[in-house]
Amino acid sequence: MARVRQFVPWVIAAFLVYAVITSPDKSADTVRNLWDILAQGVRNIGQFFGNLMGS
Repeated sequence: MARVRQFVPWVIAAFLVYAVITSPDKSADTVRNLWDILAQGVRNIGQFFGNLMGS
């Protein structure tokens, strides 16, 4: 099991490099979309706690 845990990150890294090399525009769009989702989630959490505190 320990060997698998060492192997999986390398496979993921290799796939990411392959994806960026073969399709940089699509990779950039994917990263941008993920960033937008994360940023919106943080804004929503901030809004929730702001409303909870009554401001």
